[in-house]
Amino acid sequence: MDPSEQFEAERPRLVRIAAGLLDDRAEAEDIVQQAWLRFDGTGAEIASVPAWLTVVTTRLCLDRLRAKVPEPTEPMQLPEAQFAPDPAERVVLADSVGVALQVVLERLSPAERVAFVLHDTFSVDFHTIASVLDVSSMAARKLASRARSKVSEVAPQGTPADWEVVDAFLSAARGGNFARLVHLLAPDVLVTADAEAIAAGTPHRLQGRNEVAAMFDGAAKAALPVFFGDRPGAAWFHRGQARVVFDFIVAKGVVQAITFRAQPDVLASLTRREAAARR
Repeated sequence: MDPSEQFEAERPRLVRIAAGLLDDRAEAEDIVQQAWLRFDGTGAEIASVPAWLTVVTTRLCLDRLRAKVPEPTEPMQLPEAQFAPDPAERVVLADSVGVALQVVLERLSPAERVAFVLHDTFSVDFHTIASVLDVSSMAARKLASRARSKVSEVAPQGTPADWEVVDAFLSAARGGNFARLVHLLAPDVLVTADAEAIAAGTPHRLQGRNEVAAMFDGAAKAALPVFFGDRPGAAWFHRGQARVVFDFIVAKGVVQAITFRAQPDVLASLTRREAAARR
């Protein structure tokens, strides 16, 4: 595989990482293009292209974040009891983190943001995170733990309303923010469809947080908020007509399931909504 093919195979993943760190899809694509220029220009032997590109892309994002929000000058002090080694450290955060992720990330330092997003969203190991941040693996763990602590403190209290979760999901999908999508989905989220929706081009079945987030990443631009019965959902509209309903099942602040429905009686029963109110 030549260098351009190697890079293009990694590009979608790199854009997702950069968009998760920067919360800006266009800026993420610019960063990834810079990573390509560095990759194309390197004459060194690369043992692992995916790992090398992850480090380079993340360092470019870190530089961009630090240009906006410099790192705090006080030394990092975190008691050992405030973090635990894998797998216990993968703590369950507040139900509202997914809805409020943009606000939450803005409260973290650039290094904390990198440690939190890379590890808790993309499952990047601490050795790689330490390489990005130029710290020890132990320090990278502490940064991720401190970030989680801050996330729990600043996340809104209580479970968000179902419509807030649905609308946050639609916003993340349209904006191409894979990280937000991941935090809005249950680990075993299931996507299914009725026969009419499948005929219209929707997937038959898809399961798993990463798989579902990848499908919606950058999509749903023609979807509008609706009520399906008494439940908040969304529908894909074409020329002013609803074509496919996104029937969401939400529990504990995350999406548990999405069913695509396109039966005529279902489409006829929809009402448009704005936030929690019918239009």
